[in-house]
Amino acid sequence: MKIIVSGQSELPIYAQIEAQLKEQILSGELPEGTVLPSIRGLAKAVGVSVITTTRAYADLEREGYIASLQGRGTVVLPQSNALLREQQLRRIEESLAAAIGAAKRIGMDRAELSDILDALWRAEE
Repeated sequence: MKIIVSGQSELPIYAQIEAQLKEQILSGELPEGTVLPSIRGLAKAVGVSVITTTRAYADLEREGYIASLQGRGTVVLPQSNALLREQQLRRIEESLAAAIGAAKRIGMDRAELSDILDALWRAEE
């Protein structure tokens, strides 16, 4: 597990930690049952306050990504297939929206962008 925080980011530090942990959970890098570092341990490793990591863990627990289990520590919870699919769809939409914006800025039309998407799709088959 690797967490990198930046003072230059628009996101607060707790949100940076939260976003990176979500990404690692959803990608499978942190699978179900993985024991996460303690709040103090993560704070020390990342170089932030305990309050910051407490906030990140609390938000992740409220959203159902992790749970604090007595005697086991903080663990990654199983993710429902519907939740995973919805999260992935949201990421795809965001990526496509960014690609569309970039294409429009350079004057690319929809057909050209579609051709690129088709070529990339075929390359992954």
